[in-house]
Amino acid sequence: MKRKTSVELLDSDSGSPQEVAASLADLDRINRWFGGIGTTQTMIARVARETARSSFSLLEVAAGSGLVSKEAARRLAKTGVQINITFLDRAPSHLAGTDGVVGDARALPFADGSFDLVSCNLFVHHLSPDDLICFASEALRVCRTAALINDLVRHPIHLGLVYAGFPLYRSRITRNDAPASVRQAYTPGEICGLLNGLLKKTSAARLEVMRHYLYRMGIMIWK
Repeated sequence: MKRKTSVELLDSDSGSPQEVAASLADLDRINRWFGGIGTTQTMIARVARETARSSFSLLEVAAGSGLVSKEAARRLAKTGVQINITFLDRAPSHLAGTDGVVGDARALPFADGSFDLVSCNLFVHHLSPDDLICFASEALRVCRTAALINDLVRHPIHLGLVYAGFPLYRSRITRNDAPASVRQAYTPGEICGLLNGLLKKTSAARLEVMRHYLYRMGIMIWK
């Protein structure tokens, strides 16, 4: 299944405020039910174990409602790990009431080393290979410990599951964007191929790839 790029409606706010809000709510449900929160939670827990730390500042890029990082932080707090989150999105409408920063992921409006972690969820599949490298470079610049990428895995079965889930979607935007997202998602091998070249040009230490339920991958770029 070849990667096929397309313009997703939510990216261009091609809908009424009510439709955009409904699509963001759809994304929240998808993240709750199909591995989005768990993937981010697992990556942060791994950082906590490896660094033997229990408190982190985190920048969530393309945050939308911020559900994934907020819920992961809530779950991690039960294990003694505290997360202080800053939200960033390019569109104020996507922040959905979250107190966040409006900015471009390819030119993060923060100084070097401003956060322990930089995280994103369901974001990098929107990016061309060049833009993905640009974002990863910015994430490494701004973080002190690791950049965390939580995204879809492109696979024909995944595409079939997305179509089977149409009755769950409340927004026409989601019915357009969900299959488009799978088609333009990367595979773990493609992500590694792109980012390994970047690591050779930076001070990043290593790259880790994890597979998660349901057709999710977690990419950890360690400083």
